[in-house]
Amino acid sequence: MARLLSQRWDLVHRDTDTDVEETAGKPVSEIFFDDGEPAFRALEREAVTSALALHDGVLSLGGGAVLDVHSQEALAAYAREGGEVVFLDVSLAHAAPRVGFNRSRPLLLGNPRAKWQALMEARRPVYTTVATRTVLTDGLSPAQVAATIADGIDPSTPTAP
Repeated sequence: MARLLSQRWDLVHRDTDTDVEETAGKPVSEIFFDDGEPAFRALEREAVTSALALHDGVLSLGGGAVLDVHSQEALAAYAREGGEVVFLDVSLAHAAPRVGFNRSRPLLLGNPRAKWQALMEARRPVYTTVATRTVLTDGLSPAQVAATIADGIDPSTPTAP
């Protein structure tokens, strides 16, 4: 979806999970298993902070990125400067087919549906506090989500969904 939004606005798309993987030289799932979640979160914090400071386009954050206080502060500063921070909300019923609850998501191993629900209950208040805008994505295609976000946002103001 972020890639579609960046294409619509003719801006560069950047994903902090990709930045983390490039820094670590391995996929996120391997970072979790080999080095642990704290190591991943430290890399993620640096990726978010760096991207918000240097990237002039559409930025995608991993689901846990906004739980870090430093990342929250960086996003708040970004929003104060006129940037949009969009929370893409989704219900469990609609998340299951999208996410697939597969092994590439280490925090969902075990009982993926129950773990996703618990993660969202813990994270949703932070997401809504950090976001300048919330878009419910249930039943929408990525193109429809991109169009919903683009509607009413000036493309010269990059977005961090």
